[in-house]
Amino acid sequence: MAQEGWKIVGQGEVSITDLLLMFLYLEVLAMVGRYLKLGELPVRFPLYIAMVSLARDLILRFNEVSEFHLLALCTGIVMLACGVLILRYSQTRFPLPDDKDAGSAEQGGP
Repeated sequence: MAQEGWKIVGQGEVSITDLLLMFLYLEVLAMVGRYLKLGELPVRFPLYIAMVSLARDLILRFNEVSEFHLLALCTGIVMLACGVLILRYSQTRFPLPDDKDAGSAEQGGP
């Protein structure tokens, strides 16, 4: 990550692919930080990383890919986005009970 940062500073300009790469690094670091802090790993983070990675690949190789490959990349991004929407909807519609609430209910608490 630092190497990419120094490369950008040395060039004196930032391209969209550089920004997407930095966003990928940020998402991975956020995912690791959340895992270390809370001990849980949300499924959405890898989906976000996959979407940005496919978008970066699409931007980098736009002129070199066939129409089928372009359609496959775009379909993959849309499918991942739909997956994130389904996960978010299911988490708000059908939330999991907290471990603390479940423990107090089992012990006869309020």
